[in-house]
Amino acid sequence: MDNIRGASLMVLAMLGFALEDMFIKLLADAISVGQILAMLGLGGSIIFGAVVLLQGRPLFSANMIALPIALRAVGEMVGTICFVSAIVLTPLSSASAILQATPLVVTLGAALFLGEPVGWRRWSAIMTGLVGVLVIIRPGLENFQVLSLLAVAAVFCLALRDLATRRTPAEISTMQLSFLGFLVIVPAGLLLMGAQGTPMVILRGWDWVYICTALGIGVCAYYAIVAAMRVGEVSFVTPFRYTRLLFALIAGVFVFGERPDALTLIGAAVIVASGIYTVWRERRIGVIP
Repeated sequence: MDNIRGASLMVLAMLGFALEDMFIKLLADAISVGQILAMLGLGGSIIFGAVVLLQGRPLFSANMIALPIALRAVGEMVGTICFVSAIVLTPLSSASAILQATPLVVTLGAALFLGEPVGWRRWSAIMTGLVGVLVIIRPGLENFQVLSLLAVAAVFCLALRDLATRRTPAEISTMQLSFLGFLVIVPAGLLLMGAQGTPMVILRGWDWVYICTALGIGVCAYYAIVAAMRVGEVSFVTPFRYTRLLFALIAGVFVFGERPDALTLIGAAVIVASGIYTVWRERRIGVIP
């Protein structure tokens, strides 16, 4: 029963993240990516900051001055800029499909930099998943979009964030890390606005609905994913992360009129299958509980 609850929470979380992406893409018609990031970062840091204070913890502490925290911040900043830019400038369905390779890159990074054992079967799954990414972006072919590389960059940066999280001081709570994660997005957004020369725009009407809905759904989705990982077994719950791709495909088709071609769908299927196999293999050899 706990696994079913955990899986349900994970599916709801992925639905929330897909809806958040959809509202961000809708909002991009009115304001710049930099302003979107700055506003979401400010709203999220206020919400998680309030939770941290209610828990009786400090917003900042001396043990936050550490290399893993710095690396996590860099991965969060650059990864978020790249992924939000990708969903704004490229089809939502293809950007979301590429993002599903992040767990594979985390496993790759854990083997290369953290010394975690990875056998030939998981190496094969990782390589197969990366081939799936190449199938989607199709470098060198006629319909290659250079902007799709933004989603690829997001995968590696967000993997850096996740790897750095594994080495953060144990005394720093999940809520404190979430507060810091949202906080660093604020200067990232402002710097992007400055670099692109885009002015701050006053939101009107539906723009406020989009930004507030994206923020509210994003925060609720975060809570749901944390609860999912605590309620159910990691190996059972984790594969349901890939439902985000299904929801993104539905939003892409029915809201933005996207028509993913056969190669995009094949590449996405390869990535998802590789990711699920990696989770199953890690469970079998006892890497995850």
